[in-house]
Amino acid sequence: MQMEAPTVVFASAPAITAGVQQQQKILDLKVMPATAPARKTKSAKKKLAGGGGGYVLEDVPHLTDFLPHLQSYPNPLQDHPAYSVVKQYFVNADDTVSKKIVVHESSARGTHFRRAGPRQRVYFQPGEVSAAIVTCGGLCPGLNTVIRELVCGLHDMYGVTSVVGIEGGYKGFYARNTVELTPRSVNGIHKRGGTVLGTSRGGQDTAKIVDSIQDRGINQVYIIGGDGTQKGAALVHEEVQRRGLKCAVVGVPKTIDNDIAVIDKSFGFDSAVEEAQRAINAAHVEAESTENGIGVVKLMGRNSGFIAMHATLASRDVDCCLIPESPFFLDGKDGLFQFVERRLRDNGHMVIVLAEGAGQDLIAKGMHLADTHDASGNKHLLDVGLWLSHKIKEHFRKKKPNFPITLKYIDPTYMIRAVPSNASDNVYCTLLAHSALHGAMAGYTGFVVAPVNGRHAYIPFYRITEKQNKVVITDRMWARVLCSTNQPCFLSPEDVEKARQDEEEPQIPLVEGENSLVKASPMSMSNGHDHLCNGTS
Repeated sequence: MQMEAPTVVFASAPAITAGVQQQQKILDLKVMPATAPARKTKSAKKKLAGGGGGYVLEDVPHLTDFLPHLQSYPNPLQDHPAYSVVKQYFVNADDTVSKKIVVHESSARGTHFRRAGPRQRVYFQPGEVSAAIVTCGGLCPGLNTVIRELVCGLHDMYGVTSVVGIEGGYKGFYARNTVELTPRSVNGIHKRGGTVLGTSRGGQDTAKIVDSIQDRGINQVYIIGGDGTQKGAALVHEEVQRRGLKCAVVGVPKTIDNDIAVIDKSFGFDSAVEEAQRAINAAHVEAESTENGIGVVKLMGRNSGFIAMHATLASRDVDCCLIPESPFFLDGKDGLFQFVERRLRDNGHMVIVLAEGAGQDLIAKGMHLADTHDASGNKHLLDVGLWLSHKIKEHFRKKKPNFPITLKYIDPTYMIRAVPSNASDNVYCTLLAHSALHGAMAGYTGFVVAPVNGRHAYIPFYRITEKQNKVVITDRMWARVLCSTNQPCFLSPEDVEKARQDEEEPQIPLVEGENSLVKASPMSMSNGHDHLCNGTS
C-alpha cells in the first residue's frame, strides 16, 4: 500500500523533554499534514518524523533544508563498472534502522535512524567537490585507514580529485597549511599507527573554522574524533547552515574507549582489545613465575570500562577486573584486599586488570586533590594502577605473620592507542568512510555515521554527544566477567538500584507545537506500517 510521505517537523530539545514528562506512555504519534508548516525554534532543532505504531524517525539535516533550490544529479555509481553486478545500486529513500532491535509483541516501533548508503540522486558534481579531512583528540588505531578510505572512496567511486587534509586538529583550519591528499599519497598509511594529519585537543574557534572553510571553497568536511570533537562539529554545521553555505559537515566518531552512545562499536576498539592481551599475557607470565606473584595491568577507559571488560573475557587469565562503572573498596569483608589474599593462598598468583578511570574517588578521597581538566574538558586522572599497586604492597607488608608478595605493574595505555589497526578494524574503517562520503554526496549534513544493530546509519550529532556509553553492570555481559574471574561484585543493594535507574531511557516522541504529544490517526498508522514494510532492509 502506497503511503503519503511523512512530513518532517523540527522540535527543540526542551519541547521533547517536557512532552516525555507529561505523557510518556503515549505510543502512537501523529504525522503532521503536508499543509502544516514545520515549526522551528531558536534552540537546538531535532528533525523528527512519525508513523504508525509509535514509529519515530530521528532524521538528519539535508542541504535542501536551508538551500531549497539546490540542483541534484544522477549518481555516477550507476555507471561504475565495479557496481555493475550489484543487485540493488542504491538504498531505498525510506529505509531506516531501528535503534532497539529486541522488542515485545506490544512494543512501540520506537526510534529509527536513516539508513546509510548511496542514493539515486547526488547534490554535488565530482568536479565541484572540494573536500577536507581533519582528525582531532587522542590517538586511536584506524585513524589513517579512515583517512585513506575517504580519499580513495571519493576518487574511485565519485571521481573527486580535490581533497585536502587539515593538519593539527581544529586549529589547523586557521593556524596551519593544508596538505593535498591523493590516492597515491595515502596508499600505505593504513599500515601505520597514529594519524598522518596530526591532532590536537580543544582550541576550537567555530567562526574562524567556518571562515577558513568559506575562504578555501571547501564544500565537504569530514571530522574524525570523539564526543568532544563531534560537539565542535555540530557547532561548525550550525554556523555553516546559518551562513547558507553549500557545505556538508560529516562526523566519523572515534574513541578507543568505545564510549560513544547509540552506536554498536567505535573503530579501533577491536585493535585495542587485541593489543591489551599482550600486556595481560606478560603480567600473567610474571605473576605465575614467582611465589605470591601479582600482575597489575592498567588499560584505557576514562569513564567506561569496555576495553578492560572485553580483554578480561578474552584472556581468561584475569582474576579481578575493576572498571569506573562498578565501585569497589579495599578493606573489610569481601573487600579487594581480602579477595587478593584468598586468591594468592588458593592459586599462588593473580592478575588484576583495571581501567584508568576506576577508583578515582578513592584516590581523591585519600589525597585531597582538586579536580583539573585538559584542553578538551576531560578530567585529569590520577594513576590508579600505581596507587593500587602501592596500596596492595603496603597491606601485605603490614600482615602478620609475614606474607611476602612480588608485584609487577604494567601500563601499556599509550602503546595500545598508537598501534596500527588490525584486519577487523581496517574493514570497519573502510565501511565507515564509504558510508560517510555517500551521505555527503547525497546532500546529508550534520550527522555522524556508524552501525546501529549491525546496519550503518546516519545519526544526528546531538544523539552521540548528549551522553556517553557505559558498561551496564546489571547486564549479563558484566555478569559473565564476574563468572570468569570469580571476584566479588563489590556492590551494595543501593549501587545496584542506582545502576538500574541509570539504564532507563525515556522514549523521544514526535512533538507538535512546543510541548504536546499527539496521537496518530488510524489512517496515518495504517499508511506508516504499509509504507515501511514495502521497503527493503
